[in-house]
Amino acid sequence: MISEEKLELLWKDLLHKQEERTRKSKAVFERAKKVLPAGVTYHTRFFSPYPVYVERAKGSRVWDVDGNEYIDLWMGHGTHILGHLPDVVLDSMKEIAGVGTHLGFENPYAVEYAELLTKVVPNVEMVRFSNSGTEANMYVVRLVRAYTGRKHLIKIEGGWHGGYDVLHTGVTPPFTGPDSAGLPEETIMYTISVPYNDLSALEGALRRYPAAAIILEPVLGAGGCIEPVEGYLKGVRELADKYGALLVLDEVITGFRLSPGGGQEYFNVDADLVVMGKIVGGGYPGAGAFGGRSEIMEMLDHLKRPDPRSRPFHGGTFTGNPVSMIAGMAMVSYLHKNRGLYERAKETWEWAKREIEGICEEHDRACWTTGTATMLGVHFTRIRPRNVREAYELRWSRRAEQALHLYSRLRGILYMSEKMPHFLPSLVHTQEEAKATVDAVREFLSLLR
Repeated sequence: MISEEKLELLWKDLLHKQEERTRKSKAVFERAKKVLPAGVTYHTRFFSPYPVYVERAKGSRVWDVDGNEYIDLWMGHGTHILGHLPDVVLDSMKEIAGVGTHLGFENPYAVEYAELLTKVVPNVEMVRFSNSGTEANMYVVRLVRAYTGRKHLIKIEGGWHGGYDVLHTGVTPPFTGPDSAGLPEETIMYTISVPYNDLSALEGALRRYPAAAIILEPVLGAGGCIEPVEGYLKGVRELADKYGALLVLDEVITGFRLSPGGGQEYFNVDADLVVMGKIVGGGYPGAGAFGGRSEIMEMLDHLKRPDPRSRPFHGGTFTGNPVSMIAGMAMVSYLHKNRGLYERAKETWEWAKREIEGICEEHDRACWTTGTATMLGVHFTRIRPRNVREAYELRWSRRAEQALHLYSRLRGILYMSEKMPHFLPSLVHTQEEAKATVDAVREFLSLLR
């Protein structure tokens, strides 16, 4: 068995080595704390004892201010599916010099991109753009409520849909109440959270509440890259139809990652509405979109609904800007034409998943793996978690996740997060980089023994 005492001794030793290796990051952190709360721009990017401050990236690698090189398994929160600074996107940006970064009027690039998305993403007949996945989810919530005339929303425990108030619940233990200070209980009074991979709990909620929509990620992202069990997504679709709720797939992570058509294509499940983000912007900020059946999307049509109170509002200053449109169009077009990339990446990372699973078994079943294709989670739990509640409540240690993250940094591997390890490699990561990831887990568990 792995000793908790030995784990704590290892943790302290790793902390010392990290400070020796990242002196410049520590100096930047001391400066940052004076002007940024906790010295970071986003709390999830904080690592113990302080973040590494990355100054440049290319392909599958990033470099910190100390000159340390890392295999990047986070890839801009899952944005860079073709690696950092892919030529296909950089070449498309040459067009911007003659176009402008923000026109402030309707432009043909948004039309062309919307046409492409309706061809690539299943069940998307019409599209609207936004500036983030959070915004896209916000507008979708308004849309489903307007279309159905219902107020309640059902989401999945551990499902992350951005910082939008009404969906900012059920993300972390105890999975009740708002997941943020400053949000009154009233903001989530119509939002019901149920466990992932549990059709009985979902149907129980649908019986009790007249839901406008079921909103879920096909594979949990921040919830630990937990995949659906056999028949789950099909069952969700059937329950949505049975109880008159719309099925919204949040494909901010899975979209264009599992396949060009996202989780719908990969798992053969049909959504009423799809939320997109990250990859949809081609690696540039301002990445968000949502789309679905014309019958639903036309609720946004101000020509058919001239009274602003008869339609859900959607807009935004930077919506449909040419940078996001041209970059995103280049990215999605390339992915659509080069589907072979997906099979190679799937083989590579499902091999890595099997190898890590075997290592966990060899080391007294210290951990379990979850995920599919280029989504991989590692869980230090007593059983393989089927949902995020199990991923948290069945842990045998409160330090193992942190220690693995710190050890991986010392081995030149970066990922999120130190609280719940999940990897989002790109389609261009190599077999050697996958092997380095496997070796890091093997060596970490060997140290604990």
